[in-house]
Amino acid sequence: MNMSEQDLHAYVDGQLDPVRNAEIEAHLGANPQALARVDAYRKQNQTLHALFDPTLEEPLPAALQRRQSRSNPQWQRVAAMVGTLALGLVLGYGLRGVTAPVVGPMALSKQAAFAHVAFVPEVLHPVEVSAQQEAHLVNWLSKRLGGDVRAPHLSSAGFELMGGRLLPSDAGPAAQFMYQDNRGQRLTLYVKREPARDAETAFRFAKEKGVSVFYWIDRDFGYALSGDLPKGDLLKVAETVYRQLNP
Repeated sequence: MNMSEQDLHAYVDGQLDPVRNAEIEAHLGANPQALARVDAYRKQNQTLHALFDPTLEEPLPAALQRRQSRSNPQWQRVAAMVGTLALGLVLGYGLRGVTAPVVGPMALSKQAAFAHVAFVPEVLHPVEVSAQQEAHLVNWLSKRLGGDVRAPHLSSAGFELMGGRLLPSDAGPAAQFMYQDNRGQRLTLYVKREPARDAETAFRFAKEKGVSVFYWIDRDFGYALSGDLPKGDLLKVAETVYRQLNP
């Protein structure tokens, strides 16, 4: 049976339909190594929830709503935790062949949601490179990720590019593009390298502690669009992103 790491993560997160879920369970019953990975992912989820649930459950800081000209120290600490966690995942992933895996790669939707929560509330420094330097931003991120990275234009959906930043992930460098509408609502598009075995997937939806995420794999990259929009509205934006990346 064709089974990817994304399938295992979706199984652990309870995101599969009943038919696919039964197929995965049958596969796990006959494959102790795959079952061990699933157990590791579940333990990882428990650890992540213990670390980040208190922060993710906090309301958005008032500074974001008032657009005050200062940053919120609490959310700067969240950003630091995200970076530290991702760096640990990178190191753990690099040592995967040395010892039995304790944790597996963090699911794409979770990485995107943590990055979204960390940087969306920022007032002074929401992005590392602004949209005024879009050509430089795209070239820089493409070089760091080792492929053709593009920043979709979402003005047709009411969102304008603010800029982007480089982030660590379990698979090496990742990119985050941030968008904002005229009400101050923000979306982020998270991009990272994905293993060749996960060449393509359909849109998948996840709810990570209040953050809605549509994510998919397209050739060499994984994409995740995160925001606080209703599911149907976020899907429309995700479809716009996909069409621009696949003209």
